[in-house]
Amino acid sequence: QVELKESGGGLVLAGASLRLSCTISGRTLNWETVGWFRQASGKKREFVSAVNFREDTYYSDFAKGRFTIFRDSAKNTVYLQMNSLRPEDTAVYYCSMDLEASNWPENERTYDHWGRGTQVTVSS
Repeated sequence: QVELKESGGGLVLAGASLRLSCTISGRTLNWETVGWFRQASGKKREFVSAVNFREDTYYSDFAKGRFTIFRDSAKNTVYLQMNSLRPEDTAVYYCSMDLEASNWPENERTYDHWGRGTQVTVSS
């Protein structure tokens, strides 16, 4: 059974950094795409970033230049390094796995497995 577990969230001041981790169990990372999404209170879930098995990376416009996604296959973990955090980054962050590495990493419907999320709160 595939499980994804996020960690690393917390409460920080604007301008600070956080590194989120997505640890995968029940399956060894090989051909899958792993993505990060977020959902702020009262808003729809939105794409943040994704990385595929070739280590191609994808970012939403708000994440470009501030966030970095990378995978450590030895640890079966995907990380999201978030720098220069802003209050508008406050949300629950979810990691997800697309078993077929589709061509639409920004589309949440392509993902087969989801974690439960980790809260990120950025205060001004």
